[in-house]
Amino acid sequence: MKRAVGVIPARFASTRFPGKPLALINGKPLLTWTIEGARTSRSLSEIIVATDDERIVKLAEASGVRAVMTDSQLPTGTDRIWQAIQRLEGGSDIDVVVNVQGDEPLIEGSLLDRLVEPFLHDSQLEMATMGLELTMETLMSPQTPKIVMNAKDEALYFSRLPIPYTRQEPKLPLKAALKHIGIYAYRTKFLEKFCAEAPTELEQAESLEQLRALYLGARIKVIRAEHDSWGVDIPEDIQKIEDILRKRNGERTKAR
Repeated sequence: MKRAVGVIPARFASTRFPGKPLALINGKPLLTWTIEGARTSRSLSEIIVATDDERIVKLAEASGVRAVMTDSQLPTGTDRIWQAIQRLEGGSDIDVVVNVQGDEPLIEGSLLDRLVEPFLHDSQLEMATMGLELTMETLMSPQTPKIVMNAKDEALYFSRLPIPYTRQEPKLPLKAALKHIGIYAYRTKFLEKFCAEAPTELEQAESLEQLRALYLGARIKVIRAEHDSWGVDIPEDIQKIEDILRKRNGERTKAR
């Protein structure tokens, strides 16, 4: 494998939270938290920010990483990542791209390493993603995508419906089904193919972009996560993140 990079798509004009990448968490911009967490990865040779706003470019560079300007009207974060790779100086030697969600301030480099690891041992692997043990609440919620997998922990299907369907109350946790966590790694050649394809029928029906990859015949390795992700979707989520950080700091103080 040539090299793996992490790309953080970061738009300023978020519908539910305008200016989100610049929002302060304990006095530090959300995007800076994400960059610092991603840079602890041992597998990624570089972290890059893909954006459409000069304010975010300046913040990224102040945080010690390169930023690439992309078009403002791209349909998805995945398209933004691919355009950034195309425009990036030295982008031709990148073999694996990790989509690091820009609104995940508590992202851990070790988690990104686990996403990259399968590509080191399987030259034909196109994608990897993550999943978490299902609870009854997440199984039944249409807001929570589910994954069903084969014996090799490769995705068979993603759905917002409770899959697998059971005639009786399911015995949780399920070995072959997980809650999907929306973090991805792509083989660069497949990322190009993915972004060249129009949204598919299944993808539009479920409103799940990853179904396009399955439609195209991709193998998607599913890595089992140890805990859920903590994203920032709305301004109120900032307080939740600060509460988690406060709790972590308290636990570290007790451990000393």
